[in-house]
Amino acid sequence: MTENNKALLLKGNAAIAEGNYEGFLALCTDDTEWTFVGDTVLKGKEAVRQWMATNYTEPPIVTVDDLLAEGDFLVAVGNVTMKDESGNPTHYAYSDVWRFRDGKLAELRAFVINIEPDEL
Repeated sequence: MTENNKALLLKGNAAIAEGNYEGFLALCTDDTEWTFVGDTVLKGKEAVRQWMATNYTEPPIVTVDDLLAEGDFLVAVGNVTMKDESGNPTHYAYSDVWRFRDGKLAELRAFVINIEPDEL
């Protein structure tokens, strides 16, 4: 199961990189819940869809450095670069804790920190 979860997340990341947000959302449960620790909580696929439409005006560049899996949980550690409201690249380090249910992404707890490009 852990290898399947890793493959599913990497498939989702590839869809996002292509701007195929609906392809990513197809891998999520309808009641998926995303918590950006200290910031925002998104409940349900529609809330995630709206967040992506606002925050992913261009596909983000996601780098996964480590994937650690145990049972229904998968931790991804890496970096992401997104464009801000002015179109300037903004760099983040992240640690995402995913929970899977019935072979889909059911829950995300994201720990995201803004960093300088030389910290990538």
